[in-house]
Amino acid sequence: MLRRILAVIGKEFIQMRRDRLTFAVMLAIPLIQLTLFGYAINTDVKHIPLGLVDYSNTRSSRELVASFTQSRYFDLKMTAGHPRELTRAIDRGDIRVGLIIDSEFESDLRRRLPARVQVLVDASDPQVASSTLANANGIGQSRSLELLLQNQRPGSGYGVNGMPVDVQVRAWFNPDLVTANYIVPGLIGVILTMTMMMTTAMAIVREREMGTLEQLVTTPVRPLELMIGKVLPYVLVGYVQISVALAVGVLLFQVPIHGSLVLLYSLCILHIVSYLGLGLLISTLARNQQQALQMSFLLYLPTMLLSGFMFPREGMPYFAQQFGLLLPLTYFLQILRGIILKGVGLGDLVRYVWPMLILLVAIYVLALLRLGRRD
Repeated sequence: MLRRILAVIGKEFIQMRRDRLTFAVMLAIPLIQLTLFGYAINTDVKHIPLGLVDYSNTRSSRELVASFTQSRYFDLKMTAGHPRELTRAIDRGDIRVGLIIDSEFESDLRRRLPARVQVLVDASDPQVASSTLANANGIGQSRSLELLLQNQRPGSGYGVNGMPVDVQVRAWFNPDLVTANYIVPGLIGVILTMTMMMTTAMAIVREREMGTLEQLVTTPVRPLELMIGKVLPYVLVGYVQISVALAVGVLLFQVPIHGSLVLLYSLCILHIVSYLGLGLLISTLARNQQQALQMSFLLYLPTMLLSGFMFPREGMPYFAQQFGLLLPLTYFLQILRGIILKGVGLGDLVRYVWPMLILLVAIYVLALLRLGRRD
């Protein structure tokens, strides 16, 4: 009995050695999971892009700005002359926070009055917004305590009653920090990613295993025509999924849609076709459906974690942020949340559209080269 068991064990090791791709994927999945969860994922949001309008432009206001930027929670990305410029930058996604310092900031401090500071927060991501609200208030209180301690000295300019710096925070787009308003639009992208990629990843492999791929090769159908024929039916399926997800989000979770549905549906084609192409590329690399499924999961895991769906990208290390820029879902999430939560137009979304177009072309060129070489 032991000899027979050892023979079966030996056979399995031989099979593993022959099927090197499957064995490599099995080793890579836990390695990637440990790396992503243990190192790349960081819920402590730092280096949030900050925009500034400083009407005071005095020593006191500059010290307050330094308190924000030296905290490592905020990075000053732009200085504007009017709050409208901050509003446009927040709509485009250039900054997440706007800091507006009143023109009477320093004079109010001298007159023993609360010096007003307004903080505008993009609350479309509740996790980033909660961290920003807490940090902004904390910095304001810390600066107030510093000023109060300074006033303990003889000859100080004002008394110690009250908090000198009055931080007024306004949350935009999702003022109640409702998680569903942020998660549901993201889920649309994640669902499309999973279904489009995994379904088409099986397409060529299934044809090969059933023996029908050889029949297709003998016909006048070219690789490009075969690719288009495989992709187009699933485009319709993708749009059905989008419609169902939007209906559920509005009716069940009361997610408001502030932007144009026509624009949303028009731009969804980029994401659908991109991940259909990735699925086809996987199907040209895999030898069987099991390998295709494993490779899809191997790609799906970092896509979900590094795109900004689950964790803020601002909290990730540099290499993780750069890798996320190679994922179409990273840009599609910005498009979804921009249209649904912010109601922005195409002009504010162009910066996310052209990278998706580049990635789409690259994916299909690789898939076409693989398909033509193997078939």
